[in-house]
Amino acid sequence: MTDLLPPARTLFDKIWDAHVVKTYADGTDLLYIDRHLVQEVSSPQAFAGMAAAGRALHRPDAHIAVADHAVPTKDRHVTLREGLAAAQVARLRENTAIHAIPYIPMNDRRHGIVHVIGPELGFTLPGCTLVCGDSHTSTHGAFGALAFGIGASECECVFSTQVLRQKRQRNMRVTVTGALPDGVSVKDIILSLIARIGVGGGIGFAIEYAGPAIRALSMEARMTLCNMTIEAGARVGLIAPDATTLDWVRGRPLSPLPGDEPAALRDWALLHSDPGAVFDREVEIDAATLAPHVSWGTTPEESLPVTGRVPDPAQVDDPARQARMRRSLDYMGLAPGTPLEEIAIDRVFIGSCTNGRLEDLRRAATILRGRRVAKGVSAMAVPGSAQVRIAAEAEGLDRIFTDAGFEWRDAGCSMCVGMNDDRLSEGERCASTSNRNFEGRQGIGGRTHLMSPEMAAAAAIAGRLCDVRGLQ
Repeated sequence: MTDLLPPARTLFDKIWDAHVVKTYADGTDLLYIDRHLVQEVSSPQAFAGMAAAGRALHRPDAHIAVADHAVPTKDRHVTLREGLAAAQVARLRENTAIHAIPYIPMNDRRHGIVHVIGPELGFTLPGCTLVCGDSHTSTHGAFGALAFGIGASECECVFSTQVLRQKRQRNMRVTVTGALPDGVSVKDIILSLIARIGVGGGIGFAIEYAGPAIRALSMEARMTLCNMTIEAGARVGLIAPDATTLDWVRGRPLSPLPGDEPAALRDWALLHSDPGAVFDREVEIDAATLAPHVSWGTTPEESLPVTGRVPDPAQVDDPARQARMRRSLDYMGLAPGTPLEEIAIDRVFIGSCTNGRLEDLRRAATILRGRRVAKGVSAMAVPGSAQVRIAAEAEGLDRIFTDAGFEWRDAGCSMCVGMNDDRLSEGERCASTSNRNFEGRQGIGGRTHLMSPEMAAAAAIAGRLCDVRGLQ
């Protein structure tokens, strides 16, 4: 009888198989795409290509559009009157009007970073396929959705056909056991994982996160974890939906209506990896052994516990890695052996699609309450959405930030990407809750240290990188 049982499948394979329209001789699959988030950076070329080919939009209701990368977070009525940002936002508004795609303007209470508002609206749902012209679309895998970033030509394909030809990824499972110690957060889980497997360690894989430490995470924390999956090279990060997921999804504007919910819940209950499902790679992390992490170099892989020292390339045998480390240290202006806690900072940024949610602001505010930003440090807090900002202000979090010396801004990608007015100047060093510390990411010549919201708050107070556990 056991021979009649279907083979055990992973969560990724279940969602993938449910969306295959056609399989080609080369092994690639044509996938049906349920949802598409549209923003101002990757969409102009896609709309232009569709117009040049004379194609119509296939399903307007399968898309939601919002400008987030280029929008200013301060004095919007002034800074959007002219320039590239104004042109990008205007073009998105025009294109969505032509094709009847729902568009969320900047003055709307639903506005925000695309990867924050998708879940807020209930547009992100378990079991769906979801794409966006942005690599951090992996965020939405926190809900058990198969979500990944795509390029402009692929955006055009989704607009016109609602399908994409894709190569199936292999399966990796990252199991996180134990419980996070005080002062350690989900940002430390993902930074430690990337430091361990490298920025290319996930290439070709869909990573499923599992284990008791993952189940204990809030939805906000799960989104942070899946968001940075792409920094390990994996386009897809997944967490099986559970009661925490359903509690978040229920009652949101685009979630299933009460009458449709029972059927949805039955389907979602099947969204887990079967016992005995085979993964191509397994990684295990004991959460109890983790410490607060910060990045020292120019990739998320170049991260260490804050109690460590800047590493010495001379201690590394691989010549190629030695060269990469030397380039990173040169760009970052750091000397080998320097204690990380002695590195002074100029700026602090709390926000982004990685750490701009309400829980992130609460965690930072807990450290800032009753304290002041160090002299000479400029700090800003940027909510990930208008809804996050409204909720934070209702709790008085904005006053905690401003009393501590932070600027309190409107929602947007802000200093994460440096495509707007919020940028580092050359040589400025920033404690940042964003996802990337590449050369020039936050501004030409800017130096970025990645960390959690509470670690960024601690750095703001100390004027240097420091261990938040000493301030709790």
